[in-house]
Amino acid sequence: MAMAVTPSISLQQITGLVLAGGRGARMGHVDKGLQLFRGKPLAAHVIERLAGQTGTLAINANRHQSDYAAFNLPVWPDLLPDFPGPLAGLHSGLTHCATDYLAAAPCDSPLLPMDLVAKLAAALSLQQADAAIAVTGRAGQTDLQRHPVFCLLRKTLLPSLTGFLQEDGRKMERWFAGIHTVEVHFDDETAFCNINTLQELRQLESE
Repeated sequence: MAMAVTPSISLQQITGLVLAGGRGARMGHVDKGLQLFRGKPLAAHVIERLAGQTGTLAINANRHQSDYAAFNLPVWPDLLPDFPGPLAGLHSGLTHCATDYLAAAPCDSPLLPMDLVAKLAAALSLQQADAAIAVTGRAGQTDLQRHPVFCLLRKTLLPSLTGFLQEDGRKMERWFAGIHTVEVHFDDETAFCNINTLQELRQLESE
């Protein structure tokens, strides 16, 4: 039976967070979210797709913060030094957000689903979980591809994530494995393609 995508959590309870805090190492250390895709920065595409899915939006960025501030959204840098990874972005988001839930997506995925948050919210509520992450692949198979940067988290997870990071935890899947996480299947794998190199950016733009 197909899962209904009607959100069981109101939009006003959800803060959306665009994760743009990385070093961009595989893209020559440029700021990925500011690279142009179809005439607009990658982050702009993600913002547009998330805007109608959450009550409010913010950006996690550690570099070029004035450029990200030009999107007229709050910019929340990591609260931990040395670019420790996307979990640090989630930590900053959970710390700053004034809502009960935080929905996150990376700045380098301009095709993310328009029903991403609704499906995550429906599954999280149904399973009474603390977190929901997106997965793709053949439904029912064991080799599903997990996409933990596309997630919905309860605000109450902040102490758990803080403790994990203080113990030098960095791997997203390890943290999610230690909390009540529900995996939510999406059919369109291309919606979750993330751009790591300039070559991948040009290739996607030409499709």
